[in-house]
Amino acid sequence: MKKIYLLIMSALFITACSTDLDQTPPNLAGADSLTDYAGVLNAAYYYQLGTVTPLAVMADFRADNAFMFEAPYTEFDEYDNGLTTMEDQFFGPFYTALYKCILSANNVIENSTDATEIGEAKFLRGLSYFKLVKVFGNVTVNLSSAPSTTDTSILVRQPAADVYNNVVVTDLTDAIAALTNTSSEGRATKIAAQALLGKVYAAMGNYTSAESLLSTVVSSASGAGISLKSDFGDVFGAANEVGNSEIIYSTQISRSVIDEYSPASDFWNWFVGDDSKSDFPVDANLIAAFDASDATGSVDLRRAVTLSADGKTAVKFPKVGDLGPDHDWIEIRLADVILLYAEALNANGSTAAAVTQLNKIRNRAGLANSTASGQAAVKTAITNERRLELAFEGHRWFDLVRTGTAQSVLGFSDANYLLFPIPGSEVLATRGVITQNAGY
Repeated sequence: MKKIYLLIMSALFITACSTDLDQTPPNLAGADSLTDYAGVLNAAYYYQLGTVTPLAVMADFRADNAFMFEAPYTEFDEYDNGLTTMEDQFFGPFYTALYKCILSANNVIENSTDATEIGEAKFLRGLSYFKLVKVFGNVTVNLSSAPSTTDTSILVRQPAADVYNNVVVTDLTDAIAALTNTSSEGRATKIAAQALLGKVYAAMGNYTSAESLLSTVVSSASGAGISLKSDFGDVFGAANEVGNSEIIYSTQISRSVIDEYSPASDFWNWFVGDDSKSDFPVDANLIAAFDASDATGSVDLRRAVTLSADGKTAVKFPKVGDLGPDHDWIEIRLADVILLYAEALNANGSTAAAVTQLNKIRNRAGLANSTASGQAAVKTAITNERRLELAFEGHRWFDLVRTGTAQSVLGFSDANYLLFPIPGSEVLATRGVITQNAGY
């Protein structure tokens, strides 16, 4: 059993309500009578499980790494309003899990007297709103453990820029100040909060602030026990998760802990071809990208770790036995940070320094130093490297959106479909106070 879940079992609860903001955990004491908020904090960690499978599918199946065979799942590759049919399996559980996480985090932030607990809760709330904004754009903001059940104005979606500036950045800045790098497996740390805030700034297009944060993470990684694994294959697989030096933060998954994807989030199942909706999910475009990498004169060592020998399925998170392994969902690892740091350096005009960072990842993959030169070419090289390095880890779609290349790479014209649909149940339950995204 993974460490964080030793404490979670006593904290699990299920809520039912008309909207995901109007919830009081029914089998936990009220906030005014609680004195120990460890269980509430563990619940906030637990609710992140509900985001894993939706993010995996959105990031790779919406992009050009994987595709579905079976309608209506093919809607992920059709940039129109058809994605609304995917609410029950993907967008609804994702949305619900995040607002449950936020509610639990709010309770800890408002009531706990433990500075570390509050720091962890702010990390989780910042992470939750970051995920919500990346997926939906403007979203409802709730920073209370007991939101009003009568004032519907609190449900109005807030501009994404305001959510970033007033919630995500503030929460993660506070988390950095409150946390240390001494933590048990699966818990938020200072370096995780720094890395996440760097990623947030990059998503906002604030590469100056992103460079500063990501530089700090890269330079302080060793002191925090973080380093690149010498063998790319050693990053992945359930047997490699405990004490993995490359993983900065992950959402831990255990089959003994039931979530929305009972018995546990099996994001990897979509990639290994075990679901008839996509028996052979790997997109030929990704195979071509690995072919192009190999064509530079070296064998890209990531290919054999990422794809099956026939190139039809993804094996980065391999199935073991009938039920499969308890693969953790890697939220942040050092290679991701290094490549994003390279992106920030390049955006800020430090192209040579960016290539130096890029080559750290290429060399680990058995590849020669990049020959890219000039800001535009280096940007493309970094984007291509992130695709091969981070395939099936929840990044590709969001990387394309962040770099402004999703429409040109994937071939669609309507910018409305850079966002995903708000769950229709939320629009109906609030009688239109929560509005739907344009195009849906």
